[in-house]
Amino acid sequence: MNITRESIFISAFRTFCNSLAGMFGILVGLIIIGVLFIFASKPAMVSDKTTMIIAADADGNRSLLPDSSPAILRINIHGEIGTRDLNAKLLQTQLLDSREGALKHNRVKGILLHINSPGGTVDDANNMYMSLVAYKEKYKVPIYAYVDGMCASGAMYIACSADKILSNPTGIVGSVGVIMGPNFNVSGLMEKYGVSQVTLTQGKDKDMLSPYRPWKPGEDDSLKAILAYDYERFTDIVSKNRPRINKQKLINEYGAQVFDPPKAQELGYIDDGDSSYSSALSELVTQAKIDTAYQVVELKVPHPILSDLIEGQSPLFSGKIKHEIQLTPALKSEWMNRPLYLYSPALTTN
Repeated sequence: MNITRESIFISAFRTFCNSLAGMFGILVGLIIIGVLFIFASKPAMVSDKTTMIIAADADGNRSLLPDSSPAILRINIHGEIGTRDLNAKLLQTQLLDSREGALKHNRVKGILLHINSPGGTVDDANNMYMSLVAYKEKYKVPIYAYVDGMCASGAMYIACSADKILSNPTGIVGSVGVIMGPNFNVSGLMEKYGVSQVTLTQGKDKDMLSPYRPWKPGEDDSLKAILAYDYERFTDIVSKNRPRINKQKLINEYGAQVFDPPKAQELGYIDDGDSSYSSALSELVTQAKIDTAYQVVELKVPHPILSDLIEGQSPLFSGKIKHEIQLTPALKSEWMNRPLYLYSPALTTN
């Protein structure tokens, strides 16, 4: 009887192990098939970094045209600038790839910036603007911007690269300014509850604006100088590229206020505050001297989730889970203490 019970146990355990191994094998197989399907179903690749997507023209046509047909490159400026999905490096990749692969032989005759953004980091906004201006000058193509919701702060900075800015009749335009912070000081609270800390530094003001001690007068002077420089550059860019805006009026009257599109047109921020996507695209096609059937294309960078899986950066494979405290609902933790061309009223609410 003892032998019989042992045999039944071993048999059941073996069956369990076989079933578990079978389920694991099926899971691995499904993952492999899924990855292969993703790569097999990709649209035409322009390079190993971007994928070409066919977008609708002004008449709503999305038919694939011959490689000899002229093309308009649509670049989406959607969301916060300086994030993983929208930054200078990605834009530069799109611009480089627009001269290669299926778009080589000077197919791209114009760029349409489709904007719906509150801005973001100073560095990315400036580098994106400069890349677009350099592209326009090198290849002699017009750039138009179409605002579909919001063109504020850093997005306005980037839009200044366009020959013409058009907007739908609703939305937000403006916010020419720079912000850093908020910075908190908890030294009084620490003293109240008897909490102390020590920070080891070398170099005067290395622990500038430390939240754990009372702040010294003038220790933020260098940061204020940086903000002043970034603001001066912003106002220079706007007044240079939007000639109907007087720089002194921009600084002393308009400030970092935001405006509805009709008012923004009146002040000179944009050229047309009552446009549509089709109208803006049609105007760009005319400006680019395109008189035949044309293709509107977008160059998409692979989705970050797919990139994480391929590069092994997903928590599923790396086993790493990032925990962070959001100090304010309006600002990313990695943006703390960085100059921002960002429209975010919550940052300045008293």
